[in-house]
Amino acid sequence: MPPTDLMKKSSTATTTNPPVNVKLLLIGNASVGKSSLLLRFSDEQWLPEDEASATIGVDFRVHKMEVNGRKVKLSIWDTAGQERFRTITSSYYRGAQGIILVYDVANRETFEALPKWFSEIDTYVSITVPKIIVGNKVDKENSRQVSTNEGSTFASRQNALFVEASAKTAIGVREVFEELVARILETPELWAPVAPEAGVSFGKRGEEDGMPGTIDMRRDTAAQDDGACGC
Repeated sequence: MPPTDLMKKSSTATTTNPPVNVKLLLIGNASVGKSSLLLRFSDEQWLPEDEASATIGVDFRVHKMEVNGRKVKLSIWDTAGQERFRTITSSYYRGAQGIILVYDVANRETFEALPKWFSEIDTYVSITVPKIIVGNKVDKENSRQVSTNEGSTFASRQNALFVEASAKTAIGVREVFEELVARILETPELWAPVAPEAGVSFGKRGEEDGMPGTIDMRRDTAAQDDGACGC
């Protein structure tokens, strides 16, 4: 049967509007709930703290969503917060288009560690890469040690987005990813063409391994349907 005009239009739309591939990185001290946020967002599940295990090295998930009418395929890297894994996870900063920094509102030490994480970010990624600070575990309101205003003020000083959330109750979790991805899509510097054969230096480190520092709009996304990272 010959293709109808509707079928042709549908085929053209699929060809010309593939999902945008975006790499996100979750960072922060150990036990702030990075993995729980990711699990709640990707699988709509939550594990009690006594059942959750610490991330060893790096975990990885793929999640598809739509933001402002654009289809987006997220490659989300969940990094270990323990100091002994820092040499492993530092390489995963390369190619990231968005950074999620997480602290525990009921643990002031995790909030005071944020400047250290920003220093690490400045070493490995471009200043144009959008960032969002997440005050997690707002369900522990009675144990809060960091006020909403304090978190918001710090985020403003760092030119970062700010959201308070709870992986346990799901409050604010989806907003974290939606707001960050929206900012990424609105950042012109991240839409620069990728030169596959040239060693592109983006930020303070070169990309000698070929991993791009920008969103690749030209890459064939069909090969990623098996869950592999396209970033």
